[in-house]
This record gives sequence, C-alpha cells and structure tokens, in this order.
Amino acid sequence: MILLCAEGLQSKEVAERLGVHEHTVGKWRRRFVKDRIEGLTDEYRPGRPRTVMDAQVAEVIERTLNNTPKDATHWSIRGMAAETGLSHTTIRRIWNAFGLQPHRSETFKLSTDPLFVDKVQDIVGLYMAPPNRAIVLCVDEKSQIQALDREQPVLPMVPGVAEPRTHTYIRHGTTSLFAALDVATGAVIGKCYKRHRATEFLDFLKEIDRRVSAGLDVHIVMDNYATHKTPKIKAWLARRPHWHVHVTPTSASWINQIERWFAELTRKQLQRGVHRSTTELEADINRFIEAHNEKPKPYKWVKSADEILASVKRFCQRTQKTLCGEL
Repeated sequence: MILLCAEGLQSKEVAERLGVHEHTVGKWRRRFVKDRIEGLTDEYRPGRPRTVMDAQVAEVIERTLNNTPKDATHWSIRGMAAETGLSHTTIRRIWNAFGLQPHRSETFKLSTDPLFVDKVQDIVGLYMAPPNRAIVLCVDEKSQIQALDREQPVLPMVPGVAEPRTHTYIRHGTTSLFAALDVATGAVIGKCYKRHRATEFLDFLKEIDRRVSAGLDVHIVMDNYATHKTPKIKAWLARRPHWHVHVTPTSASWINQIERWFAELTRKQLQRGVHRSTTELEADINRFIEAHNEKPKPYKWVKSADEILASVKRFCQRTQKTLCGEL
C-alpha cells in the first residue's frame, strides 16, 4: 500500500488494485506518515492478563513428581486441583505441556544373567541369520491353563450392547500346553498334557523329533526352567548331536518368539472361552493350532542385538540418573 501511494496513486486506486477498503489504505498511510517504518508493525496487544503464574506451575510439577496425596498412591487431576487451588483444566494443561501422566505406570525387569550379552547376540543372530539346512524352533510351555465356565450362560451380543457375561466362573481343571514355533514359517507344533514335568517335556521333544524332516539340524530356543535341564533331558539331547540348545537369559522371556504366539492364543481363544472340561479346552487349543497352521505367518524380528543392547544401556543410564537425583 505504502509503495503504491509513493508512486503517486490515490488511496481509492490503491484499494481497488489490492482488493481492500479505501479506509484501510488511509489508516496505514496515516500510521506511516506518523511513525515511518515502525508504524507498519502490529501494535502490542496485551490480551487477558495471566491468572496462573510460573511459580504456581512449578509447584504443580514439583508436587506431581516428588509427593503423593494422603489418600492415594498417585495424583489425579481433580486431587491436584483441590490441593493447589487451581482448576482441573489448568492442571490438565500443565501436565500435558510437561508430559506428566501420574495415572500411568510401566513395569520393567532387567536381566541379571552374567551372560546376558552373549545370549542376546546368540539368539538374535539365530533369528536374523539362521544357519543353512537347519530349523530354528522357539520352545516353551504355557502351564496351568484353566478350563473356565461361567456361572450363568453367556448372552449373545446385540447392536449397541457388548456380549454380556458374568464375572464369576467355575473351574473345571487345568491343562498345560507345550509348543514350538518355527521361526522361518510361523508354523506351530503343540501338544497338551495334564502336567508339566520333565517327563512331559521329554515326550514333547520326541514329538518334535518325529515331525522335523530328517537331515536338518535342530536349533531350539528355550529358557533355563528346571524341567528343561534334568539328567534325562541332557542325556537325550547328548545322543542327538544335530540338536543345538540356545538358552534365553534369565528374566528375558521377551526374546523367545513363542511368547508372542502364546499371547495370541490367550487373546483369541482363552480369554473369553467357555470350557466345561479340560477335554473341551484342549480341543479348542488344538483347533486353534490347526487354524493357525493353515496360513502360518512368521514374526518379523527387526531389532539387531546391538540395537537391543544399546536400548538396555540407555535405560540403565536413565534409571541411574533418576536414582542419583533422588539421593
């Protein structure tokens, strides 16, 4: 506007050329004449005065991180609002701005295995670069699976209403599932037993031996549970030099891929299943395995051993800093 006016154009002509009102051009011309370049900047707009001061924000953060309420283990939004005299919406904004979530907690457990690094490198290397003419199997047992029936019949789901079921149940015994996941194909070998002793585990190893093609080396990934290392198990494995055992670190079940499949079994079949006997339960488990093996899909392991170890190192360093800060 000012540049066009400087060329000698009238306010009306400038307004028509720029598509603004003539009064707008006049306003900016007057401001430029009065204050020159400074007159073309926006004027200060104070807006509504602050009602929450920095000291109050700091107090909320300090209380959230270092104190707990008298009647609870963690702060709620309304509890903090009542304690500080601020509104619950203000507390919410402060917590969101600083990433505070007192209502949430996360669990962790670090392995204390002295060979943790070596075992992680061994097993992850097996996943990401399996040996030739070999099969890699993740083996474990899901013990004490309960056959649960509801005290009253489960009602059908209808539009707008979730499936109604009683929260109380009747136990009809337990079964234990031994399973082996083929890392390359995603197929599962599974067998249910009444108990989960070394005897049952040895029988399951023989079941695997019968199903694996001859001429292949067998690499099994399993934990160091007592039933996996009895003299009979060790003697049976020693007579089969083409079998190779890879033991997971203690407190590191996440590295065994069969645990991921067990989670699927629980979510899809067991969590909401209704079974009036262990026979029904085992039949449903076997059907689930058969359905899974019709179109098996392997889990894709994407983290290298170095990335996993680096992540564990960062967590340890972060935890150490936090503890040192508290001390």
